[in-house]
Parts: sequence; C-alpha cells; structure tokens
Amino acid sequence: MRKIAFALCALAFLFSACKKSAAPSSEGEQQAITQRSCASYEVLQQQLKVDPSLKQRMDQIETFTQRMIRSGRLDQVTSTIEIPVVVHVVYSTEQQNISDQQIQSQIDVLNEDYAASNRDIRNTPSLFKQVTSSGFGVHFSLAQTTRVKTTVNSFNTTDKVKTAQRGGDDVIDPEHKLNIWACNLGQSLLGYAQFPGGPAETDGVVILYSAFGSRSKYPGGTYISKYDLGRTATHEVGHWLNLLHIWGDDGSSCSGSDLVEDTPNQASLNFGCPSFPHVSCNNSGDMSMNYMDYTDDACMYMFSKGQQSRALAIFAAGGPIAALAGN
Repeated sequence: MRKIAFALCALAFLFSACKKSAAPSSEGEQQAITQRSCASYEVLQQQLKVDPSLKQRMDQIETFTQRMIRSGRLDQVTSTIEIPVVVHVVYSTEQQNISDQQIQSQIDVLNEDYAASNRDIRNTPSLFKQVTSSGFGVHFSLAQTTRVKTTVNSFNTTDKVKTAQRGGDDVIDPEHKLNIWACNLGQSLLGYAQFPGGPAETDGVVILYSAFGSRSKYPGGTYISKYDLGRTATHEVGHWLNLLHIWGDDGSSCSGSDLVEDTPNQASLNFGCPSFPHVSCNNSGDMSMNYMDYTDDACMYMFSKGQQSRALAIFAAGGPIAALAGN
C-alpha cells in the first residue's frame, strides 16, 4: 500500500476511523456467520478510551518498526524464532471443548502459513509473485493447553474470556508466550487480537472455537463452514504481530494505509472468494488473497515480503516482544 512517509499520521487515522459492522455487544448464543468479521480495531478503540497513553506507546512502536525496516537488518535474520503457544479452551458445552487434535491442526496451519509452505500459495497471481513472502522464519509450538468450564454462554470484545474471575482464563506468561483463547464468540465474530503495546494481562488472540483448527487436517473436529481451514487464527496472529488490515480501514476512500509498501492500495475489504483481478483505487488488482483481507479461508493464502519485515521488526532488540525472541 502507498508510501510510508506519513506512517504515524495514518496510524492515528486508524485509531479514530475504524468501526466494525458487528452487532451490539451481547452475551447471547453464537449467531450465524455469513461474512468474516474481526474486532481487533474495535478492541483497540476500547483500550484507547481506557488508557490514552496506549496511543503514545503504539506511536513509539511504529517509529521503531519503520526504523528497523529501513535499516535492512531484518533481512539478515537467519535463526528461527520459536513462539510457544498457550491455548485456553473456555467452554460451556462439550461441543465447544475442542479436542487436542483440533488444537494441533491449528498449530500446524500457523506453521505452514507463516513459513509459506501451504499448498495453496501456488495460486498466488503472477502479479504478486515477486512480493510474496517466502516465510517469516518463525515456528509455533504448543506449550500448554488449559481447559476451563464456564457458565458464560458466549463472550464478546470486553475480554472477559481472558479473566478467570469473569468466566474465562487468565493469561499465562505473555512476555514469552502467545496466548490464544478458543471460545464461543457472539456478535457474529470469528476472532480478534490485541496489537503490540496493549496491556500484558489481555495480550493475545481470541478465536471462535468452530473457526479454530483445520477440517482438512483433522476432519473429526467441530467447524463452521467457510472458516474451517485455520485461517482466522492466521489473520488474528497477524494483528498480534502488528499487521494491519490490508485496505487500511478507511471505509472505501482509498486514503488509508496498512503501512506496508508492497501491498497495493485497495478501496475496501473483500468477502467470499473474489475472482482476480478485482480492481480498485487505480491498482492492477486487489491483493484479496492476502491473509489480512476478509476473504473465506480457502481464498486467503499469502503474506507479502513487506508484511514479513513489519512483523519481524517487533522481535528485534528494543521491540515490543523482543523478550519472546530472546533479544
């Protein structure tokens, strides 16, 4: 997406402009999901209201990120960054208490997608072949699974699922581990994540239990149609790694930015499985198959090199999750 000369201004715009189409907050039964919906920016808005200093921290992270990208040092990283994962299964019914096999299938998907070893990456249009990531150099491993029986029928974006006193499960060692909660989400949501810089006690990713894992890797699990290949977690972990929605959350004005140079400027989000090219903002085609768009699981299958550099910057010495990489 467009040049980064005004990166901090663009980020400030996102803070003020991003709204989601989800229904009002409630804790009723899970609603039918017809389109992908991620509440990461909605959660960010809530956090900014509670803690105005968060914007300053995120501005500092953005300045650091851009400096690291310009330095070229990220291209010299050769060792694999190990990311231990804690999965919190918070369930009110046995159907929501997903199996160990379904959990492992999700870890496998994360490793394939972030290593660019997924089979469907070969479907990337020739227009984007030169800018497609060849792998982030990260490896996810399941460190721990916790299971909590709850009386909460479904959770929303208030982060109750991350607190034992509110029916969820407390975060575990967020400085050194990625925490993922699999639970029943309301508001027609598939998931949400916390961006770098947020509170340690709510750090991590929340995924709808039936969008967690891959039917193709473990058919015996509990899945929701169209979101059954594990790509919701790939998308949300992208946010946890400081990646923004590819269209810049600007409505359809072509004025926003994902703060990555090699992703084309696009007008808005793409749903379903759009045919290529879908042209907007005078580009040669939206990168709708990018994991940070809103397409169905079967139709998102690549990151760009610029997104890879942006994500790796936060592991560098002085970055917000440097401790996880041992820096």
